[in-house]
This record gives sequence, C-alpha cells and structure tokens, in this order.
Amino acid sequence: MKRPIAVALLALVVLASSAAEAQNVGPIFRRVNPSVVIIRARWKEVSGAGQVARISEIGSGVLISADGKVITAAHVVQTADEITAEFLGGEVVGARVIASEPEADVSLLQLERVPAKATVATFGNSDRSEVGDQIFIIGAPYGIAHTLSVGYVTGRHKPNTVYSEMALAEFFQTDAAINPGNSGGPMFNMAGEVIGVASHNISKSGGSEGLGFVVTINMTRRLLLEQRSFWSGMSGIVVAGQLARALNLPQPVGLAVQQVAAASPAAQIGLRPGVIPGTVEGKSLLLGGDIILAVQGRPLGTETYEALQARLRTLPRGSAISVVVLREGREVTLTAVKD
Repeated sequence: MKRPIAVALLALVVLASSAAEAQNVGPIFRRVNPSVVIIRARWKEVSGAGQVARISEIGSGVLISADGKVITAAHVVQTADEITAEFLGGEVVGARVIASEPEADVSLLQLERVPAKATVATFGNSDRSEVGDQIFIIGAPYGIAHTLSVGYVTGRHKPNTVYSEMALAEFFQTDAAINPGNSGGPMFNMAGEVIGVASHNISKSGGSEGLGFVVTINMTRRLLLEQRSFWSGMSGIVVAGQLARALNLPQPVGLAVQQVAAASPAAQIGLRPGVIPGTVEGKSLLLGGDIILAVQGRPLGTETYEALQARLRTLPRGSAISVVVLREGREVTLTAVKD
C-alpha cells in the first residue's frame, strides 16, 4: 500500500508545482501587456466571382521602440491599403509598413504616434531559449484582444527546413495556442522578454492543435532592423514549368502579381495585379495582371531571392528601380525612384 500512496503524493507535488508556475505568469503578463497591440489591416481583393471586395484582417504586434516601431506578421500587412494599431485601453493609431520579409513572415511598422501609456517591449536572446522552456504568447485570437496563451518551446527549426515559401524563417515550435488573430503577436520568456513573433499553426480541424510556429526574435531583428528587408507592397506567385509555357513566358521563370498595396513601391512603379480568378495545376491564382520577368536588368531565376533583396535594399534613395513585366502579351519596362 505504501507504493500507491507515494505515487499519489508525488502527483500532488507535481500538480502543485505546475499550478505555482502558471500563477507566476500573471504578474509578468500584466507588466508586458501594454506593449502588445492589435493590428487591423484592410485591402482590396478579387473574389471567386471576379468582384472586388474590401477585406479586413486582424493580427497582433508588439511595440519595440519609443519612436513607434512595431513588429508584426508579414501576411497580415504585406499588401494592406490601411493599417491601424490598437493599444491596451482602446487608443487607435495609424501605421505604415517600412520593412518586410514575407520569406520569414515578419514586418516592421512605423506608427503615426505613440500613446502615453504604452510601454516598449524588451528583446531577449532567442539563441539561449531551449526546448522545454516555458513561454507565453499575447495576441488577439479571433479578435479577442490581449488574450494570453501559455505553453512551452517544443521544437526548433533552422531556416529552409519547414516551408519553401518561408525559407528565411528560423522557427520555434510551441504548444501554446496560436489561432487566427494571434499572428504577429509576441512570444515572451519567463523574464518578460520577447523571444519570438507568432506566425501560424498547423491544423487539420481549423483550430489550435499544439503545433504552432513562431519566428525567433534574433532572426526577426536581423531581417527587419539590421538589414531592413525591402518592402515591395505586393504579393506574387512564381510561374515556372508548364504554367510558364501555358502563359507564353519568354523565359523559364516569372512572378505573377497577385495583390498590390496602395501607396507602396509596387503601386508607385505601376504594377498591375491579377483580376481573373483561376486554378492551374491545382494552384489558385489571379490571372490577367503583370508577370514580372526582370528586376534591375536581371531576369528572375538568375539569382537567389536573398541576392535580389540585398540589391534593392542597398540602393541609395533617389536611385532608379526598373522592372520588366509581361503585360497583355508584350514586354513593358516600368521605372520608379526609390524613396
């Protein structure tokens, strides 16, 4: 009889310890919560019937500087025409994208102003975070603002090991709930430091199933603050192989423009998004828009995405940007000046 009693006592000790850890999150959450913002983005999108509709998306973000810089997820704001950030207490501030890296799903916003009661988050060193560390995420799942989810780091993934579409992302894997609206929200360690930016979860049911992915803050800082990844304000789909031949591309690879944000570099240079919904080889895309063939005189496919980003990023202000597109069967050269 002694063995079952000992096991029961051990279970009670473990439960008590877990409860104590969970209770300790409360004070940290209340301290860092004023740095978290709710992102609302609006843009135009072509529906399946070919009609243009206004689309709104809710995401999350975190204030990282006293002058109003906010980190969020790229898929929330990349092609947005209007962006606002709502702080704890309900104050709403306009924002614009100043750097973005869709290949890692992170973007940097600049606020019009910073509310007086907002606090600036502190960065941690995500390289020191290990599998098994307790963490928490704050965001707006399904639009419910400043919601807390608690969990652990359950895995780490190096760049280009999870998705080819997000080859630059270094991911934490977590069992903390990540649902629609959490994207862009900060992951904190138990010291209240930001160690990641929530991206998405993998789900068969459509809900959170304990398989969330968070971009590490060290990679986010490198891409957005150190390198200042160029924000184009457009989204596109790679056109290659049989699809390229079907669309009569004069070269093996192009980029079909899908969406263009108002007042973005892509809009200023005159890129036209697709307007006709279609499905080719099981891939849904918008046809009838521009297909980018070359940037700065170099055809797509002749250099890596990272090299192209580096060339655009390092162009001095006032430099000419040139893009060759296939438009209605003809090659057209578009030019603009980098702001």
